[in-house]
Amino acid sequence: MATVVPLKTVTGAATVRTAADRYLDSITVANTRRTYTTALGKVVPELGEGRPLSAVADDEIGQALEQLWGTAAASTWNSRRGAVGGWLAWCHETGLQPPHIPAWCKRMPDPGSDTPVRSKTAIDRLIARRDVALREKVAYRMLYETVARADELLGVNIEDLNLAARQCPVKAKGAKAVRRRGQAREDYATETVYWDAGTARLLPRLIGERTRGPLLVTHRKPGPGKVLTPRDVCPDTGMARLSYGQLRALLDRHTCVGGEEGTGWDPHEFRHSGLTHLGEQGVSLLLFMAKSRHKSVSAARKYFKPGAAALAEVTSLLAPSDR
Repeated sequence: MATVVPLKTVTGAATVRTAADRYLDSITVANTRRTYTTALGKVVPELGEGRPLSAVADDEIGQALEQLWGTAAASTWNSRRGAVGGWLAWCHETGLQPPHIPAWCKRMPDPGSDTPVRSKTAIDRLIARRDVALREKVAYRMLYETVARADELLGVNIEDLNLAARQCPVKAKGAKAVRRRGQAREDYATETVYWDAGTARLLPRLIGERTRGPLLVTHRKPGPGKVLTPRDVCPDTGMARLSYGQLRALLDRHTCVGGEEGTGWDPHEFRHSGLTHLGEQGVSLLLFMAKSRHKSVSAARKYFKPGAAALAEVTSLLAPSDR
């Protein structure tokens, strides 16, 4: 006789705390669980941990969200609202009678990126400084000229570089693994990034006699307790691949205001600044998207925001004629 297995459901008398804990236990992605734990960890006490979830009204959910994150940034509001909405949807699917997020508690529109745009002069001065090491000069100049994401360039190996053509393939953001017949491991579809004379002058000095391994490496060998894949270690020097956290700390140290840590630039600002400068120069949208590797027009259009100098120049077209 076949065995009857009961479905895992939560009884309608479950408290707010019990329903939240069971929902968090059902999330398998660590980053998502961490984010949702932060959100529900504040909402649950606001609603009352020991109350039956079915006794909570819709407006109480909205009032809790407003009380906790009503003055927060749009991205924070949308993230916390999404976490609460996911929890309530799960409760509904598991047989509870949860409240709903009220209609007046809507998502906030994205105000656009607030990443600062650094001037070309400021970037040139940073790279020209004597206290900036050659490795960082290459990283900063290459990030700006290729407008690549920091993670993409940090993953580049020396054997990937085409120095004559000033280009190299990178594993793009969101690239999915593909397996081709005859391959022993999964590979990834790559995209090509291009650099110019500034990077071309610095790269040979950084590479030196090396012919393989990570392009950007640390200045110290990894400790005995750190486990790294062979691809992330230079076979000639034993140095490990430079991480995003290390690059960000170096950039912060070089650009921090008043010596206060955490006030410096972010690596993404090189890409953001480079794309904004291209938009100010009137590059066509098709060429712009080919350079930025954006897949949607809406994602690329946000960089077509002229700066003060560009607006002043175009305003001169409205000046009265000499006659």
